[in-house]
Amino acid sequence: MADQYITCPHCGKRIQLTEAFTHDIEEKLQKEFDADTKRKDKEFEKAFEAQQKEYEEKLSREKAKLEKQARKEAEESMSTELSDLKSELEKKSKQLKEAEKKELDFLKRQRELDERERTLKLETERTIAKERRRIWDEASSKVLEEHQVKDREKDQQLVEMRKQIDELKRKAEQGSQQAQGEALELELEELLRSTFRQDDVEPVSKGIKGGDVIQRVNSSTGGNCGSILWEAKRTKAWSDGWVDKVKDDQRQAKADVAVIVSSVLPKGLNRFGNLDGVWVTDFQSVVGLATALRANLVQLYQARTAVVGKSEKMDLIYKYLSGSEFRQRVEGIVESFVTMKEDLDAEKRAMERVWSKREKQIQRVIQNTAGMYGDLQGIIGASLPEIKLLQLPSGKETD
Repeated sequence: MADQYITCPHCGKRIQLTEAFTHDIEEKLQKEFDADTKRKDKEFEKAFEAQQKEYEEKLSREKAKLEKQARKEAEESMSTELSDLKSELEKKSKQLKEAEKKELDFLKRQRELDERERTLKLETERTIAKERRRIWDEASSKVLEEHQVKDREKDQQLVEMRKQIDELKRKAEQGSQQAQGEALELELEELLRSTFRQDDVEPVSKGIKGGDVIQRVNSSTGGNCGSILWEAKRTKAWSDGWVDKVKDDQRQAKADVAVIVSSVLPKGLNRFGNLDGVWVTDFQSVVGLATALRANLVQLYQARTAVVGKSEKMDLIYKYLSGSEFRQRVEGIVESFVTMKEDLDAEKRAMERVWSKREKQIQRVIQNTAGMYGDLQGIIGASLPEIKLLQLPSGKETD
């Protein structure tokens, strides 16, 4: 190691540094350095702690400030939401109370209506049952009184009619198709004339359009109630063209109702029915259908007389007569008459059974007639002539 020298700052003399000398200096300098370092470390640590404490205090203040601001904003937002919810809750509560009140009122009215309906139904059923029984007793009494005489007359008429029918059938079977048709026309004419003596039954002249037989219906007072045009067909097959032809004949003859009497009926038609505005029937159902049709023409005549100048009521009557309800009424009456006619033929073989059936049939006729009278009365009103047997004891009409 080379010798090291230091220069004295006062005299400028160079002094050689020996190991012992430098060791003391180094040790001294080291101690000073270490002491200074420790002091600076303590100062730095103290400054760091003070700065950290200041930072933590500042952070705590900022945190508290932010929490306070956030809490304030949250309280304001929550207050607004609570206010809105409270308002909405009050609104919903008010609506709920109103709905509950309406529901209670509705249930109360419903109970009252149900109670009134039950009471009305009970009273109506009692009145109807009582009136039905009274009408039935009166009608049965009247029918039973006239039954024996009428039965004898009907039996005699049926015997004569059977003889005439058998004779006409025999003649028709021996003749040509045209002759058979003419025989059926004569048979139909004679049947209508003998059954409805107060009506004018006339044949339509050959070569003139207008069917085969025209039946002019007369009321009990002699008034002309209308006319029924009859077309007789005795062929082996049904033709749909007959309906249009009969309609043209009906317009030509100015008849109110048109009927085709045919030995062969359209497919799906049993005994009688209405086909596109024209009545179609077999010969066995002629009397029953004619009775129902003329009864309705008489009632329609009375209705027209009662509502002269009241076109709207006439329109209602026309709709009723051209509707399905009228057709069902007519079918019910005709079916009753047809069944009664068939039962009369078997009366000698099963008298007790026939009497039971006839009682039900007469009841059906009375019910259908009363229903038809009620329908027309609902349309026309009090101007419809009163029927004593269809009135209540107080004089009020049945519903």
